Amino acid sequence: MPSITSNGSQSLTGADAPGWRALPPEYAIPASPPSLEEARRYCERLARSHYENFSVATWFLPRRLQPHFYSVYAYCRISDDLGDEVGNPQHALQLLDIWEGELDACYAGGPRHPVFVALAETVRACDIPRQPFADLLTAFRQDQRVSRYESFKDVLGYCHNSANPVGRLVLYVCGYRDAERQQLSDYTCTALQLANFWQDVAVDYGKGRIYLPLEDLRRFGVTEKDIAERRATPQFLQLMRFEVERAREWFHKGLPLTQKVDSELAIDIELFSRGGLEILKAIESQGYDVLRRRPVISKARRLALVARAGLRKLL
Repeated sequence: MPSITSNGSQSLTGADAPGWRALPPEYAIPASPPSLEEARRYCERLARSHYENFSVATWFLPRRLQPHFYSVYAYCRISDDLGDEVGNPQHALQLLDIWEGELDACYAGGPRHPVFVALAETVRACDIPRQPFADLLTAFRQDQRVSRYESFKDVLGYCHNSANPVGRLVLYVCGYRDAERQQLSDYTCTALQLANFWQDVAVDYGKGRIYLPLEDLRRFGVTEKDIAERRATPQFLQLMRFEVERAREWFHKGLPLTQKVDSELAIDIELFSRGGLEILKAIESQGYDVLRRRPVISKARRLALVARAGLRKLL
């Protein structure tokens, strides 16, 4: 049944909104909330089935925090899918509004979706403010409305909402709330977002988006047609070399965070940072041509990174 929003208009909930049909059925908001135990199991299943590195990362975190990481991850995962997997900007925006309504209910004490039932306990136990969760939704709405970025500053503005809140949520779960650690986390999360952007230039173009700053395209003499036709011209390769080096600088700015948190979280941060740096190395190893083949980290290299992190935990 339709519900009444804060501005008096009607909005569809549950499986009624047309955008839900493009997503897994279990994403829809149920008529009644599950128990906390059921909600936690839902979040854990989602986390373990959607992200191959998530369960690896949680090996190095205290077991008592795992349910909280599952609920935060589940929120981020479904939020991302609402923005990226619906295939219709209007429907995606409607679903994101509905999802934010559940976020409001999470903080007010009456959510129905299992993610928010679990997240409400995480918010209470870890004293997490609403803003980082809301910032993520701002980014996913932006993806429905903005497909080009004029300057690197504009790209950083997007990262402020799309990537940095995730790191801040991790810090909150682990008990860190100070501005210094948040800033270092922002550097790392922005760097990871940039590395993913440069890895997925062709993939993102297929979705109608270009995250390479337009001012940089002009500076290096690259046209949008080059990207559309997957022409890795010398100018494009020079552009990608420049962007890779810029992303690497952001990773190095964030690495001191590993010296300012406990050992379990430090291992986790280093694992993801090194993984992001490996993406940049993969781009370099194929001559910066990300148009004809998507750069990936080999399985052997991924295992080496995990083994290195595990060895550090034992020392």
